[in-house]
Amino acid sequence: MEMGFRWYGSQNDQIHLADIRQIPGVRQVVGALFDIPVGEVWPKDQIIQLKHQIEAAGLKFTVVESVNIHDDIKIGLPSRDRYIENYQQTIRNLAAAGVRTICYNFMPIFDWVRTNLHFSLADGSQALAFEQRQVQRQPQDIIHDIENDANGFVLPGWEPERLAQVQQLFDAYAGIDEAQLAANLNYFLAAIIPVCEECHVQMALHPDDPPRELFGLPRIYKNLADMNRIVAMNPSTANGFTICTGSLGENPQNDIPAIIREFVPQGRVPFVHARNIKFMNDQGDFHESAHLSSMGSLDMFAIMQALHETGFSGVIRPDHGRDIWHESGRPGYGLYDRALGITYLNGLWEALEKQS
Repeated sequence: MEMGFRWYGSQNDQIHLADIRQIPGVRQVVGALFDIPVGEVWPKDQIIQLKHQIEAAGLKFTVVESVNIHDDIKIGLPSRDRYIENYQQTIRNLAAAGVRTICYNFMPIFDWVRTNLHFSLADGSQALAFEQRQVQRQPQDIIHDIENDANGFVLPGWEPERLAQVQQLFDAYAGIDEAQLAANLNYFLAAIIPVCEECHVQMALHPDDPPRELFGLPRIYKNLADMNRIVAMNPSTANGFTICTGSLGENPQNDIPAIIREFVPQGRVPFVHARNIKFMNDQGDFHESAHLSSMGSLDMFAIMQALHETGFSGVIRPDHGRDIWHESGRPGYGLYDRALGITYLNGLWEALEKQS
């Protein structure tokens, strides 16, 4: 297992690589190019520049996150082939820079949904939260709230220029049900997996967040059954998963250690997002929490134990953290609470290593 830390780049992140380097146990920076429009090719020279910047700080760069899929691919429009060709070239360019894992998602319109980016917790910290009643509002209202509460940052999946056309996007997705969305994912995988095999790159599909239908839009990676269906689309191990404990854990029916024990031994899990959540009621409303098991509803020890027992050797990173100690940066992606999460996860891993 290698510990990583997501970083948005020197132009888009208040956290510096030197700060990340000081977190004990961190070896990897999970990076991306955030100024490339969705669907366009990531230029090789810019990828190499990012790689050199990270390596100059004494860190490694083998995982990218947010190589987002153009909506035309998810909808299945005739124009999708052009965007798939661009994605294939991006895979080749990333592989040439030593990237071996690409985290992506196949969620319609929104990469993730929260209804509060600054939910106040009893200890005075703030966290991301989701309340089902809030998504009864118009999507434009939630977009407005996200933009206003993002502390001046553009959040992945919530790019203003794309969501300015949100009604047109909803119109384009009309009639796309779960089966059609799955068929469009199958088409995408059939085109890119041979390129991944050629370049020794593994795709790592991220779960739907939250794993439930929202705004009438379909979802296709909610649980173990969905994962088995996705494996059946393409048996290559290049067709892999990101296991996000928070996203999967937002459905209390998901047994995350069992999911880990199913797919890690198959070699299909190169990347893990580790975070905890706390259910607020029996309606499935939740807020994110500190990583400790005692602070949330997920058993983080059992999750780490399953990873250890199955020989997980990929990259793991702490996921969303709280805003603590007067930090006010990118919501969910501050330095302090994620660093605390890393220390906790490393402590669990060391205990498991010494017990084995």
